[in-house]
Amino acid sequence: MNIDFKKGDGLVPVVIQDAQTLEVLMLGYMNEEAWNKTNEEQKVTFFSRSKNRLWTKGEESGNFLQVVSSHIDCDEDTLLIKVKPAGPTCHTGSRSCFNTPFNQNFLLELERIVQHRIDFPSEESYVNRLRSRGINKIAQKVGEEAVETVIAALTETENDFINESSDLLFHLIVLLKEKGMSLETIAKNLEGRHQ
Repeated sequence: MNIDFKKGDGLVPVVIQDAQTLEVLMLGYMNEEAWNKTNEEQKVTFFSRSKNRLWTKGEESGNFLQVVSSHIDCDEDTLLIKVKPAGPTCHTGSRSCFNTPFNQNFLLELERIVQHRIDFPSEESYVNRLRSRGINKIAQKVGEEAVETVIAALTETENDFINESSDLLFHLIVLLKEKGMSLETIAKNLEGRHQ
């Protein structure tokens, strides 16, 4: 990757994006030294213009940005780094520095939460209790929620329909994870059909 650090007097802007939800989390700047450190440690390091030094995001809070992939724009003077955040990105404690009102890709975040419950099961977890009953029960639950969604669409309130649709999507995510698949698998299939 050839980055043109000369255009910005030694600095390039870096857009940080959540690799799973695709939400833009923050914007920072890197010089060549920060870029090299980011590549070596696989944790995002910026050049702080106010402190005039390298600054690894999370060095004080522990909310590191683990690099998933890096991309350069067509002019070779701006970076996009997709990350797995270890916590809130903004110093205010918000998920994003852009103070977006809600995560528009929460289904992807929900998928991450379900995967975490699978990876670290606990007795209190509904996902764990459902999975302990086997794939037949999970599939049956998806069917039940689908029927309830149809009934709500035809005979119940808008709020009932929203709630039943939410239940359906949640249980479908659990089933996808149980089958070793992801929402990305479905999205790629839908994208392929669209083309």
